[in-house]
Amino acid sequence: MSKQCRFVSLKNTQCPLEDLGNGYCFWHDPHVDKSNMDLSKKLESHIKNGGYSIGLQLKKANLEGIDLVNTGEKQGFDLSESDLYRAKLRGAHLFNVTLSNGSLMKADLREANLHCAHLNYTNLLGTRWQDARLDNLEVGDELIQESLGRQYRKQGRVTEAMDQFEQSEEVYRQLKRCAEDQGLFVLAGQYGYRERIAHRRQLKRWTAKWLFSHAIDTLCGYGEKPENTILFSVFLIFSCAIGYFFLGVNYYEKLIKFNVDASLTDNLTTFFLSLYYSVVTFTTLGYGDITPVGLTRFIAVTEAFLGSFTIALFVVVFVKRMSR
Repeated sequence: MSKQCRFVSLKNTQCPLEDLGNGYCFWHDPHVDKSNMDLSKKLESHIKNGGYSIGLQLKKANLEGIDLVNTGEKQGFDLSESDLYRAKLRGAHLFNVTLSNGSLMKADLREANLHCAHLNYTNLLGTRWQDARLDNLEVGDELIQESLGRQYRKQGRVTEAMDQFEQSEEVYRQLKRCAEDQGLFVLAGQYGYRERIAHRRQLKRWTAKWLFSHAIDTLCGYGEKPENTILFSVFLIFSCAIGYFFLGVNYYEKLIKFNVDASLTDNLTTFFLSLYYSVVTFTTLGYGDITPVGLTRFIAVTEAFLGSFTIALFVVVFVKRMSR
């Protein structure tokens, strides 16, 4: 009596194919050397005829030009957990294919169509992307290397963590270059942002370089998020307004500030005047109807400096985004 292939996926589904003697079917047997085997037509026929396609062992296999588009269906073929290390996939049609939790390490994906493909938690280190179609490619919220790096860091394995973060930086750099070559500048910007995050994770925490990198991310998302600059501006304006409200400013030679004994209306009026003065100071308009006193002079100088810098930064980041 023939035995069933013993491969079981992460979702607890078992391959229904027959065991060929090593405990696995041909597609799942890691001991069968598939180097340079031309399996394009065979694999294409297997999958399109409803064959089990999860967890395939295809290291170094020749799959050039393979067509794995699930024509007429919303859901693409599922090749999750498959090992395609150094596989030759040049010119492959992989539209909407799922390759999550697998490996495309050093695979040749030049000129391949990866539009809408799902590569969540897949090893993409050393993958060749030249001229591959990457629009709407999904690589997940973080790469497998980033996840491993965070785990290693928690375990105190700093050297191994840094190596994983360096690998993730390299993967994002390659994806960014490929997107730029295709004119996908928004996508390239997203990969560029994540590349900088991966680089920051390699820096020692609380050092000057780490703090500076974190500040740039907060201010403008490394030049990719003008909305961050707007949020920072609003936060700065309101923070300084609260300082003026409680410490006091001169309004036509009269000191105005929060007063416990004053009415709610009077305190609200004072706060809105403080907010108005904060906006005027942030934009360096300086009408002169309200002037700082005491500690609020330091707040005003700091706000004016940061305001000028932030406005200039927003213009640069906004123009960069719009010029795409």
